[in-house]
Amino acid sequence: MIVLPGGGYHRHAPHEGEPIAAWLRELGCAASVFAYPVLTRHPGPFDAVRAEVRRVRETGAGRVALLGFSAGGHAAGMAAYASGGPPEERVDAVVLGYSVVSMMLPTHKGSRENLLGADAPWEARRATSLDLLVTPEAPPSFVWHTVGDDVVPVQHAYLLGMALASAGVPHELHVLPGTMHGVGLAEGEPARAWRELCAEWLRRL
Repeated sequence: MIVLPGGGYHRHAPHEGEPIAAWLRELGCAASVFAYPVLTRHPGPFDAVRAEVRRVRETGAGRVALLGFSAGGHAAGMAAYASGGPPEERVDAVVLGYSVVSMMLPTHKGSRENLLGADAPWEARRATSLDLLVTPEAPPSFVWHTVGDDVVPVQHAYLLGMALASAGVPHELHVLPGTMHGVGLAEGEPARAWRELCAEWLRRL
């Protein structure tokens, strides 16, 4: 499992990195944190994540998955859903926490501008909207969001869930109580339920 922290394509949030990898290791998953490029225009982060997937596969890993939060979830989704690339760069599953999904929506402006620029044309925004990239070949997906997130609203998760359902992709979509964005492991928060839900999903895979 390769963990991609959030941070608006501006930084990497520490609490969404190594603490998440440590939790995954407790579940029995080999896990690492990848510092994908930030303040770098598309397709820089996308290319880097796919290269990291290829590198991990070359170590002999049988199955490779991505887990990303917020902008890191967008980077994970781009690597999971965008077509093209050799088989060794494809992932077997993806977990997305309160992820930026649509670049067509006015939110999250910071991620969009850091990745595409302030005046990104509609074509570039469509080409980087996860819900518009999903095909029936997409990997199994676990998506979760807090219902009151006012930084990356839950609408992003609903758009992705509808796209996954329309394409017939195996997935789970969980909308959990809470108003904060960037909760990570969500210690002490009702949204902490995502961990057991995700752990059970991983076990079924």
